[in-house]
Amino acid sequence: MPNQRALISVSDKTGLTSFAQKLHNAGIELIASGGSASQLADAGLPVTPTETLTGFPELLDGRVKTLHPAIHGGILARRTQDHLAELERQGLHPIDVVVVNLYPFQETVAGEGVSLAEAVEQIDIGGVALLRAAAKNFESVTVICEPSDYERVAPAISDGGVGAETRLALALKAFRHTAAYDSAISNFLARQELQGQTQEEEMSKLPAKIQLDLERVQVMRYGENPHQQGAFYRHGNGSPAFEQLHGQEMSYNNWLDLDGSWQAAQDFDVPTVAIIKHSNPCGLASADALSCAYDNALASDPVSAFGSIISVNRTLDRETAEKMAKLFVEIVAAPGFDEEALTLLRRKKNLRILHACGTAPHPLNIRTVYGGALVQEPDDSQQDLEPAGWRIVTQNRPDATQLADLAFAWRVCRHVKSNAIVYVKNRATVGVGAGQMSRVDSVMLAGHKAGERARGAVMASDAFFPFADGIEAAAAHGVAAVVQPGGSIRDEEVIACCDRLGLVMAFTGTRHFRH
Repeated sequence: MPNQRALISVSDKTGLTSFAQKLHNAGIELIASGGSASQLADAGLPVTPTETLTGFPELLDGRVKTLHPAIHGGILARRTQDHLAELERQGLHPIDVVVVNLYPFQETVAGEGVSLAEAVEQIDIGGVALLRAAAKNFESVTVICEPSDYERVAPAISDGGVGAETRLALALKAFRHTAAYDSAISNFLARQELQGQTQEEEMSKLPAKIQLDLERVQVMRYGENPHQQGAFYRHGNGSPAFEQLHGQEMSYNNWLDLDGSWQAAQDFDVPTVAIIKHSNPCGLASADALSCAYDNALASDPVSAFGSIISVNRTLDRETAEKMAKLFVEIVAAPGFDEEALTLLRRKKNLRILHACGTAPHPLNIRTVYGGALVQEPDDSQQDLEPAGWRIVTQNRPDATQLADLAFAWRVCRHVKSNAIVYVKNRATVGVGAGQMSRVDSVMLAGHKAGERARGAVMASDAFFPFADGIEAAAAHGVAAVVQPGGSIRDEEVIACCDRLGLVMAFTGTRHFRH
């Protein structure tokens, strides 16, 4: 491939020297900027610095390196007689391969305590312009925006040239890459703008416009039902949240249930096990040891636990894994696995074993509805979770054990679909009523699940009791203490009912609907 030229300007230099060597071996002249040029020169490759091509040194601490007609003219020129003749009159030459990746803006702003000035310095200007120019002229130019594409392109170049279909696919990838980059910048600056507003100025904590960058990473056999197509998308440029170590491919419903299970388990500081069925906890327990937490979570509703999803917030040990292996489970997710535990669980052929790799959660909850989308901040408030901020509204006061169980029940409750009722004893659920149209029905369902274990248990309700009938039903099952937000016009009636029945009641002042 005589007289071909490649422009290289990369922030991520993974695999760069090897790829550049292959370009050189194919007879392609190398042009590079800044650190890219230095690395190639140090490797003994012949490389022309961009300042030699442009006749200008890098300006403004490197802010201006490649914004020049000698570069963009060579990239954007069509390979027509007129365009090539115009380049020749100006003493310019075509550029046929553009290898560019951008300053790590997303990685920078994902860190803690990043200042606006630090973030701004990671906004790439020249790199974006190069990618867009090369992608626009994909009929003649090969654009590469990620090191992962080196192995895709190198053999084609060695065999005589990159095909039109591949050039188009790479151009599409480059445009998506720059669009995601711009989206990350605009979303970050929007958050900075909101932080700078006074309370009087602030109309909403949510940005006026949200740009999503979602990358499809898994096409599923079907969606929620066999007649629906389904796929899993990850936030662009985000790392995988989980690594699957074993088992069948994840399904649409698996991902939904895993989301609820994982978030519920990680909401607790002590060893905790969350057993989820159809997005709701059928068992959730904390204990000093993970195996004990599992026993107590399973005891909450062993029938519903069949075919469930289990998440833990500690490295899974062999003792707990042995107990899990006795139950049919769809998924086990953990932040780590003892080698013995992993070996044991892998004996179950179809069990999906997921290791949490860790990634920053998306800062907003987004749900599509007919005609648009609903957006809200995540329900991650901490201020109402500690009993010190509650108001005890009954004559009877909770003892230390009741107060600890009430705090546990209240934290569990925000992971249950509304109308949500949770019965708890000794830091373990003993009955859960979820997703009922009537709150009193949820109370009765939780009581039915708990049976005799409801005697002396505490109860949490995600929203206020509109009538005293829910309290009466709980008392009939043996509940001794209740925590709820309060705020009903009939609060006094509900409090009076508790006093009459000898119950303890605490108001948190915060509602936790989860629809």
